[in-house]
Amino acid sequence: MLKTFTDIFRVPELQKRVLFTLAIIIAYRIGAAVPIPGINAEAVKSLFEAQSNGLLGFLDMFSGGALNRMSVFSMGIMPYINASIIMSLMQGAHVIPYLDRLAKEGEQGRKKLTQITRYGTLILGTIQSFGLTMAISRMPTPSGMPIVVDPSISWIVMTVMTLVTGTVLIMWLGEQVSERGIGNGISLIIFAGIVERLPHAVLSVIKLIQMDELSLIYALFITAIVIAVLILVVWVETAQRRIPIHYAKRMVGRKMYGGQTSFLPIKVDQSGVIAVIFSISILSAPLTIAQFAPEWTVFGIPVSKHILTWFNQGSWIYDLAYAALVIFFCYFYNSISFNPKDLAENMKKSGGFVPGIRPGEPTAQYIQKVLERITLTGALFVAAIAVLPDVARARLSVPFFFGGTSLLIVVGVSLDTIGQIESHLIMRHYEGFMKEGRIKGRWFNVR
Repeated sequence: MLKTFTDIFRVPELQKRVLFTLAIIIAYRIGAAVPIPGINAEAVKSLFEAQSNGLLGFLDMFSGGALNRMSVFSMGIMPYINASIIMSLMQGAHVIPYLDRLAKEGEQGRKKLTQITRYGTLILGTIQSFGLTMAISRMPTPSGMPIVVDPSISWIVMTVMTLVTGTVLIMWLGEQVSERGIGNGISLIIFAGIVERLPHAVLSVIKLIQMDELSLIYALFITAIVIAVLILVVWVETAQRRIPIHYAKRMVGRKMYGGQTSFLPIKVDQSGVIAVIFSISILSAPLTIAQFAPEWTVFGIPVSKHILTWFNQGSWIYDLAYAALVIFFCYFYNSISFNPKDLAENMKKSGGFVPGIRPGEPTAQYIQKVLERITLTGALFVAAIAVLPDVARARLSVPFFFGGTSLLIVVGVSLDTIGQIESHLIMRHYEGFMKEGRIKGRWFNVR
């Protein structure tokens, strides 16, 4: 393993990509520590200490701790994710024919879709930044101190522009990592924000043990559970269903082609962390509105109060809605990224077939059936991991943040990044991270 890490720096291009990615992450962490002018740091600290296990603490996790500092990166990458969700839903539902045409135009169409997503991020970022600015200027704190020293019009305009600029800068940093670095830039930024909380959580547990507020045996028991769940997540995230494909022999001129066997890999969790991130983004929207507008009523009904009561993190309604959204987005992602009819048609043109299945439409139906079964298994697993640790935390009173959401994101992003590094090493005749295997994924055979 140590030799593998030294091999990374023996490949000039890979070394450049890794160092560039690290530099971007460091720049992001520096920006997350720069506070917005005119903010009372003590008031913000008291507010987040009182709601560390609530919605604000949950949103703060995805901003990498920037929200509890009210920094220039407080909005995080959520506006970009929301814009991406809207674009994906419109493409999947075929609402706008223009977007469907762009999706079929190859690289140029992809660039135009990315540009539209950026404009959508700017619009959503402006709206959400204004809402956050107005909320923090009026939100009460447990200490009674105001969060904003002087909530004037000029301060509101300056803060909104600062937050929007921070969101656009994070989006640009993520795109730079995706193009010139290693891994998916947006996912790595969220990953960095989650990992940043880990040392603090470990130190908190150590302090609780030293103060005899937590027994060593119970701490070891919780650690064993975390390790077991981590191993299970890695095991499932790397699992694949490989459909065997045979190619018939054919004569082209004087040469014989075909006669080979390959596989069509289908991951158990095809969507990766996308379904989790999309679900959180959708679910946090009404909670954010209710949190920042506690007096919101409709026809005399206290809407905000009901939302905060029903969708409070840890409640059965919240967990049920979260699990349903995860399952929906797992299926939705597969529907827009995996087309069995196109695969069957391409296989038929190249002389490939699945043993025991007729080419053409029967092959497409078979692939669709396998995909639905695999997706159901992966979606149920992801939903369980996302929800059950939060339920266990409420039942077992785990004294630090142990969420399935963060675990899924950390594992998914880590595997994707390690897989890309390994591909660069193998392409240049170096060994991967393991001599007897690859990070590509395990496979199992289910017909």
